[in-house]
Formats: sequence, structure tokens, C-alpha cells
Amino acid sequence: MNQMGNKIARKRKDLGMTQITLAEELNVTRQTVSRWEAGTVLPDIDKISDIASILGVSCDYLLKDGISEEETVVSSGISRLLKEAQGKTVRLSFFDGEADLDLFNTDCIIIDFEGNWMKVEATTKKGKIEKLIPVSSVLSMVIREED
Repeated sequence: MNQMGNKIARKRKDLGMTQITLAEELNVTRQTVSRWEAGTVLPDIDKISDIASILGVSCDYLLKDGISEEETVVSSGISRLLKEAQGKTVRLSFFDGEADLDLFNTDCIIIDFEGNWMKVEATTKKGKIEKLIPVSSVLSMVIREED
């Protein structure tokens, strides 16, 4: 079992949740949760934030080995900026090689952030999408004026 699978299984059991209950909350099958916990597959990146929220842990805790539940890896300056931008429409630009093509030249809304990750929502040609992106990939952020 991989580290993430161990963490999901341990926290789920600590909360008295079954695989079926967790699966229903995430709109996946019980077998999917079982495969995550066994380490045969990893959750899609867009599910990580939801898993963390349901289990009451940070995304960093799930994604990084060697981080305890209590640890939070947050840069206070970044946290203040993201808190100010949360719920607002922003335009993100990315470092070379880390561009997110779905979010390129697109307004999005910062839904949530935690540690080194932020969850954004955008309306693209593909329709409405939610993505979990690493804060470290963002070069700049412009808060767009509301109409």
C-alpha cells in the first residue's frame, strides 16, 4: 500500500467511515476507494481536495510523504493573498513549463486553498471545470474587477 492509500484508509477508519460511505460522498465506486487504499491507482488530482475535505486533513498531508496530519505548509504571505482572492474572479499566469492549458487566458474563481494547493473553477470550451493546482506553478494573479 502506498503512503496516500495508507493515509486515506487510516483516516477513513478513524472517522468510522466505510469505503462505501466515502465512495458515495465522492461519487465514485467502492472499488475505486479500495484501489486507492491498496495503492494500485491514485485518485485523480481533482478528487484530492474533496478527499481531504471529507477526511478533515490537508491536501499536503495526502500528497506528501513525511507530513503529519497536524503539519501545515503555508507561506503566510501567499495565504493572505489567497484569502483575499478566495471567491473572486482572477486571471492566473503560470511559470514556463507549468502552464495549465485549461486555465490559459481564462478567468477563474478560487474556490478554496490549503497549504501549497488551490482549487479553482472556470468555464471553458469544455464547460464548467474544477481543478486543483499547485500554488508554486502560478507566476502571477490578477483579481478581475466585478461588473
